[in-house]
Amino acid sequence: MEVRSLGYRTDLAILALEGSQVTDRGDHLVIRTPGNPDYWWGNFLLVPGLRPGTGDAWKARFAAEFPGAPHLALGLDEPDDRAVNPGELPGMTMERNAVMTATSVHAPPRPDTEAVLRTLHGDADWRQSFDLAVAVNAGEPGVDSGFLTAQQAAKRALTEAGHGSWLGAFLDGTLVAQLGLITAIGSGLARYQNVETHPAARRRGLAGTLVWKVGAAALASGIQTLVMVADPGEAAIRVYRSVGFTVTESQLSFIARPAQG
Repeated sequence: MEVRSLGYRTDLAILALEGSQVTDRGDHLVIRTPGNPDYWWGNFLLVPGLRPGTGDAWKARFAAEFPGAPHLALGLDEPDDRAVNPGELPGMTMERNAVMTATSVHAPPRPDTEAVLRTLHGDADWRQSFDLAVAVNAGEPGVDSGFLTAQQAAKRALTEAGHGSWLGAFLDGTLVAQLGLITAIGSGLARYQNVETHPAARRRGLAGTLVWKVGAAALASGIQTLVMVADPGEAAIRVYRSVGFTVTESQLSFIARPAQG
């Protein structure tokens, strides 16, 4: 299956680098992450356009590939959300993310000048990274300590293998914002990951400054296009626009979350 969506192409490249298994079934892809079975978007099907009458068949294929899974996740390789009828998948929630790109970046309106920006090194930095992720994701559905621990191990291994870098903004030695930039995905692309700012340190320009500085360095090193995926309903998308990113397509997915018991 040839993937059209820029969002999913970069997602799959990163998942493969992290050790996920991507199996081509011809008319769809099966993505598995054995090290983190609770990661919904590491254990899903990527399917082509949702033709009328095919919803139940895709649900059945997911059940056959992931028997006993408490969730059901389908990625849709269709960049145009106008071509999709959510009613084809009753009981599932359709999610739309914005795929944003930039070939140049500039400073945000109010860049931060106080924080120390540097890559993460060693156990102490990565412990702070984990603690920051816990603070940012508190209360999010499907995010618990086990999920974050597995995700932390994957991103640390990814960066220490040289596939990208994880950078942080430190105030008085405390990590208050972070992001990843994965560069080993080919085609002159680099993809941002997990842009996070501690709730107590927001509205200081930290995220925008990190995105700008990291992106500028990547473009100067030969990267041609920066890619990030953002929730169009979240305020953070304004931060990315403020440093030069524009929306180029939608990334569509359907999710049925585990029942709360």
